[in-house]
Amino acid sequence: MAEAEEAAGVAEAEGLQERLKAYEGRVAVASGVGKDPVNAPMIRHWCEAMGDTNPAYRGPDAVAPPTMLQAWTMGGLSGHTGRPGRTGRSEAYDELLALLDGAGYTSVVATDCEQEYLRPLKPGHVVTFDAVIESVSERKTTKLGTGHFVTTRMDVRADGELAGTHRFRILKYAPAAKRTPVKRPRPVINRDNAGFWEGVAAHRLLIQRCAACARPRFPWLPGCNACGSQEWHAVEASGSGTVFSYVVMHHPPFPAFDPPYAVGLVELAEGVRMVSNVVGVPHDKVRIGMPVRLEFLRVDEELELPVFRAAAEGGEF
Repeated sequence: MAEAEEAAGVAEAEGLQERLKAYEGRVAVASGVGKDPVNAPMIRHWCEAMGDTNPAYRGPDAVAPPTMLQAWTMGGLSGHTGRPGRTGRSEAYDELLALLDGAGYTSVVATDCEQEYLRPLKPGHVVTFDAVIESVSERKTTKLGTGHFVTTRMDVRADGELAGTHRFRILKYAPAAKRTPVKRPRPVINRDNAGFWEGVAAHRLLIQRCAACARPRFPWLPGCNACGSQEWHAVEASGSGTVFSYVVMHHPPFPAFDPPYAVGLVELAEGVRMVSNVVGVPHDKVRIGMPVRLEFLRVDEELELPVFRAAAEGGEF
């Protein structure tokens, strides 16, 4: 009996995989048109949020930051649906997601994206785009659970000429049964940011200061984005700042995190901004301009992270 049930399960999985594979190459988005032409105000907002002061993104000959490629295709809260010539995702893509939902893979998480830049986008360019379902993986087992990776490839055009490609990958999965507490994902430490994490281990928040133009910067980079110099010094930040912007995370639920919680873009007294959790007040009490103070939060026996504690409403730190 057990062998028969196992054989039936294998056959069912193979049948599902065959149906999933049939969606590869099908249209995910057809003849999409950006809601707005490439424009200077959106470029400015992006650069202010990212703290990017590169002069190439300002003035009469400005170009858009390459990493904004997907931003010009996004439908925002109202989406693209119902606007003639401005389509959203296709029926085929919705059918694929419904098929995965019906097979029990009801949770979703974005895993990664890849972008290739072929020409600069400039104010006035009209952005159009098409996307295909590039691949649906075989069933994979991850720490989150078992499921399938779905990859779409979007071709982005400026005034009809290919400007870049954007590959976006999600995991549709059935959550694994919780057996033991799941640790937070580990930060990626490399030669460019190792000094920052060494500072965190010593309860010091280190930023960089360019040795040539004295401009502070964060996150850590190998060169100055203002003057290009590769010479710099590590400087300890005071730890005081204000909430420049924030979001409240509700979905998707993710092991080791307990939504809802506030993630802030904090402007430090030194003039740089960093992303971290805002703690000390309920998530719905976080406000732009709220003063915050650095502290270090131990999340497990191996990992401490810098977070920012807000004063309770009307209170002190």
